[in-house]
Amino acid sequence: MIKDCQFCKLVDKEGVASSIYEDEKVMAFLDVKPVNEGHTLVIPKTHYENIYEIPEDEIAYLYKIVKKVAVAVKKGINAEGISVTQHNERAALQRVFHLHVHVIPRYEGDRLAMRSLHTVQDIQDTNREKLDATARKIKAYIKHA
Repeated sequence: MIKDCQFCKLVDKEGVASSIYEDEKVMAFLDVKPVNEGHTLVIPKTHYENIYEIPEDEIAYLYKIVKKVAVAVKKGINAEGISVTQHNERAALQRVFHLHVHVIPRYEGDRLAMRSLHTVQDIQDTNREKLDATARKIKAYIKHA
């Protein structure tokens, strides 16, 4: 683990997250600055800065969980679609340097601006109570995904 990494701190339970899924290798939790309600991040518990560092078997497992999470997010909040994105290095919009995959609920007519990874509308206001309520909706579907 990296001492100053905010995601490593979540793995070590030094921070608070609205958890969707967790096992011995992977965590999934709601983004605190969601593009849309249900915007989830999936991370390996082991610190890898980007996709170049993670071993192939671990990235395969990570994406197995990304699929499970995407199905649960879609069903849990009735999304019309899901975008899955992963960014490597500053030029590609990576802002937290712990490998992570975005699972973003999408709807007809929303416009995702990849330049900022936010919709052209304002980022949704969130608070822990709202995030936890959304997490409960999604968790109801994670076992069946």
